[in-house]
Order: sequence, then C-alpha cells, then structure tokens
Amino acid sequence: MINTLEYQKSLNRELDIIKNRVRNLIGDAHWGEDGRYKEEKLKSLLKTKLPNNLSVATGFISQQITPTENILSKQIDIIIYDNNHSTLFEEGGFVIVTPNSVKAIIEVKSNISSSRTDKNGLSKIVENFNFINRFPTLCRTDENRIFRGLISFDYRGKINSNIIADSVRLSRGIINHFSLGGNIFIRHWIDGSELDPPTNADCNSNFYNLYELEELSHSYFISNLIHMTTSVDLSDRYFMDFPIEGSKETKRNRTICL
Repeated sequence: MINTLEYQKSLNRELDIIKNRVRNLIGDAHWGEDGRYKEEKLKSLLKTKLPNNLSVATGFISQQITPTENILSKQIDIIIYDNNHSTLFEEGGFVIVTPNSVKAIIEVKSNISSSRTDKNGLSKIVENFNFINRFPTLCRTDENRIFRGLISFDYRGKINSNIIADSVRLSRGIINHFSLGGNIFIRHWIDGSELDPPTNADCNSNFYNLYELEELSHSYFISNLIHMTTSVDLSDRYFMDFPIEGSKETKRNRTICL
C-alpha cells in the first residue's frame, strides 16, 4: 500500500533540507547567491512535476498597450508558461514572454519576517507583488485566473498574527497561494468558481483560508500549482496530491474575508 502522506511530506522535506545548504558554506556575505540557489532547486523540482507543454524559467512579462508602447514587469523569479506560444526571447532559462502564455508566476524568498517595516517583511513583499495590477490578463481573480504564488523557505512569524491578516487583505486575491516556512499554507477562494471550495457565509464568496499544514505547505503549494496550470482532468490523482485525511479543511486555522 502506498503512503501518499509520507510521499508529500518527503517533497516538503526536500525543499526544507536545502534552505541552509549554501548559506552554511558562504555565510551572510552573499544572500543573493543563496536565494538564487533556492530558486534553481525549486525550478528543478517543478520541471519534474509539470506536463511537457509547460516550461519553467525566470524573466520578464511584456505587454503591448498601444501600437508603439509596451509595459514590462519587474523580473519574476519563476514564470511558468505554455511553450506552445512563442516567446519574445529565450536563452539559458531566461525568457521574456507575453501575458497570454503565462500559467503561473511565483516569487521565491529565502526568509520572510513578520516585521511591518523590514524590506523582507511579509506585508512589504505583498505590496511589491502588486506590480501585477498593471497587467489585466495576469491579475484576474475569477475562475480564469492564473496561479500567483509566494513561497518562503523560512518564515519568522505565527499563523495567528495580525501581520498575516493585514497582508492577505492588502493582496486582495492577487497572490492566491502562499507557502510560508513549510508549515503555513494560505489560499484565496472564490466561492462557486472552483471545485467544491469551502464556503463561508460571512465572506460574500471572496476570502482567504489559512491552514496549518505541518511539513506539508510546500507540497500543497506545488500540488495546487499542478492542478491550476494543467488543462486536463486530474481528479483521479487527488488522493496522491492532497493526502490529508478529511481534506486540508480539517487543518484550517481561520478565514479572512475580503
């Protein structure tokens, strides 16, 4: 008999193990290289999980707004795009793509704090993510939305903190999946537009649920990414990708209405 729960925990531990590997060798002098190492390891893992028509890279998104003018995103840590669409530029894992090809954007952080003023604080990172509001195709919050995620290998804060509540309200669905430190998973729900979402009568169908998923939040982040970016029916693998008995709703900490 296969043990799907332990399998998913092993994926979570695989990412957890690497979080200090480079830092232990280079110390505090090269935080940028430490962060890039984590991005590369996550990209390598995602490439093994996603279907062949989806590619994983870092780069920019460019959108034409008039015949002579276009807008360019900031550099995005991970872009997942449909490779049936032509890229504007591609070389060595770096791409420039147009919005219609994008299936997911992910920001990767080594460490996020719960400080309101720290540049690495959760609220500041969420605020910076809102650059996507300039791209209507990418920032949709209806059933046709793309996966927009924030994953942090470490998180210095508690799930019950006001910082998390304030940060997800600031995001307002723009970031629709968070994985903080391997144990905190946060998802934005639009009631009625997805397969059996948890409902909350007080939220008018637009809310975040916060889950305490010990050793599973990174795994659930990846599983949700797979199901949200794949166009075929994956219901026959729910038992593998979401192995918590009784569903993750049994691990729900609270709901935050928008």
